[in-house]
Amino acid sequence: MKLPYIAYRELSLSLGIALSFSAFIYCEHFGLTSKLLNTALALIALYGLLSISKKIVLLSGFWIGLLWCYWIGFSFQYYGLGWAQWFIALGFGLVYALYYGTMALSNNPYVRALILFGLTFVWPMDFNWMQPELIFVESYIGIEKWQFAVVLLVLALSTQLQKKAKAASLLLLCIAYQPQYIPPKQPDIRVKLVMTDISQDFKWQSQRLGQTLLENFYAVDEAIAQGYDLVVLPESAFPLFMNEHHEIAEALRERSRNIAILTGTLLNENALNYNVSYLFQQGKMTIAKKTVLVPFGEYIPLPDFLRGWVNREIFGGGADFVTADKPTDFTIKGVRFRNAICYEATRKELYTPDVRYMLAISNNGWFKPSIEPTLQKLLIRFYARKNHTMVFHAANGGGGGIVY
Repeated sequence: MKLPYIAYRELSLSLGIALSFSAFIYCEHFGLTSKLLNTALALIALYGLLSISKKIVLLSGFWIGLLWCYWIGFSFQYYGLGWAQWFIALGFGLVYALYYGTMALSNNPYVRALILFGLTFVWPMDFNWMQPELIFVESYIGIEKWQFAVVLLVLALSTQLQKKAKAASLLLLCIAYQPQYIPPKQPDIRVKLVMTDISQDFKWQSQRLGQTLLENFYAVDEAIAQGYDLVVLPESAFPLFMNEHHEIAEALRERSRNIAILTGTLLNENALNYNVSYLFQQGKMTIAKKTVLVPFGEYIPLPDFLRGWVNREIFGGGADFVTADKPTDFTIKGVRFRNAICYEATRKELYTPDVRYMLAISNNGWFKPSIEPTLQKLLIRFYARKNHTMVFHAANGGGGGIVY
């Protein structure tokens, strides 16, 4: 049976807006990024959200949620819940249908613009990867709040004007123009970022541990031979509680007399689990504990009466990490670096004016194959540019490199 014309039109318009709103992610993912194309599609998407019918706003939000977050449920297969991954994707589609659907409270484009600007301060379930202004991170429009406000105001104005006046009003977008970004100067230190691609299927299997240790030590020894000052291995590169394996820590400590070594691992302290970085330098060891946890991955953002049950029955106790009170900074060869573990590198709390360089480590193997590493990289770039920071990112499963 054919869809009625009105239903077909609503579906196609909503999907078109969502695709325009999400295109910058997929263009980046497939190496097709164009500032001109990103700018045009972002403006088309925002114009559409400000001017379309209420029903299409809701549908657009649903598609945006799917296009940005379909991959989140992929990690559930490693908890024996592979059947749930597409239910999770649909759930995020519904969450963002409601998120963007708040604009459907009014048909007035100025009210919608105000609501959409307000949404840039709202993170459902404390998950901040849906940043509306992120769509301009690789465009000719700036990513500051005031620039996003200018764009929304100009587009709201243009919806009220006739064709010639509409085109003229768009010239006001020049106010939000972003000149070429100039990154911080590279620090006077040679950094080797170790990129791995170990499947999450067997990363934590005991029979794989011996091979993992050999690969990690080979990467460190190779960096020493190549004359690097610092080698950075990904999050949980050592998939064990390092404080329970003194012989491994001692081997790294000994090598650190020739090179500084930063690696991800785990720490069990006072019966509490921490996701941590270990820095070995000049025979000494420093532990940096994670300060911002991943919602549902490392903590459950639900009321207390539900949190324990979900953690125990669904995650098997796996989402029970705790945090440090503040981020850790390292000084390596006179250069100050902030430590960031995966999700932390996409949070504004880690970026402060006094820090110009960051060492980030991630394990993106949980979400392969998907756009997750690309979206993470764009978010890191978003915050790095806002704070004039250079991020050295070592990752398993894609997304690593120097980001600015």
